[in-house]
Amino acid sequence: MTLNPINPRNLSLLPHDILEFRSMLLTSGDFQTGDFNMMTIGWGAFGTMWNKPLAMVVVRPTRYTFDFMEKFPDFTITAFSSDYRKDLSLLGTKSGRDTKKLELSGLSPTAAKKVASPTYTQAELSIECRKTYFDDLEPAHFLDKSILNNYPDRDFHRIYFGEIIHVEGIDKYAG
Repeated sequence: MTLNPINPRNLSLLPHDILEFRSMLLTSGDFQTGDFNMMTIGWGAFGTMWNKPLAMVVVRPTRYTFDFMEKFPDFTITAFSSDYRKDLSLLGTKSGRDTKKLELSGLSPTAAKKVASPTYTQAELSIECRKTYFDDLEPAHFLDKSILNNYPDRDFHRIYFGEIIHVEGIDKYAG
């Protein structure tokens, strides 16, 4: 699939559709050394903060990918056509601690253009981010107490903001 560069400020996507209904893949680590891990995400946000185009992702500390997000300075977020739904489901339910889950999927990692974390040859959208901020969700700050229902194990997410420094995608993502 041929992806074209997209100015991060011109990225056009339907965030609820791509995150909630289709899912995306979050990957952090170093492609060159093979030291990376990925997980499927359905929660996050895209926008502007501190005059920068940013992506916001959340990772529970119990997830294996959390270790990579803590260790490495960047991450990628990728979107795929619906043909890869089964692969994203597998990558979201299996842990890289226990299995070589990427080998079980149909996805092929490849070097990103500006960050060490990999992207994927099958992606229709690749967003490369440099971490700029993190914080932990504080349950006392939930004004809507029903949000606590998402945390029966009290494993509250860490929020990561990443400056979007490079985007490539198919034409439908170019605004």
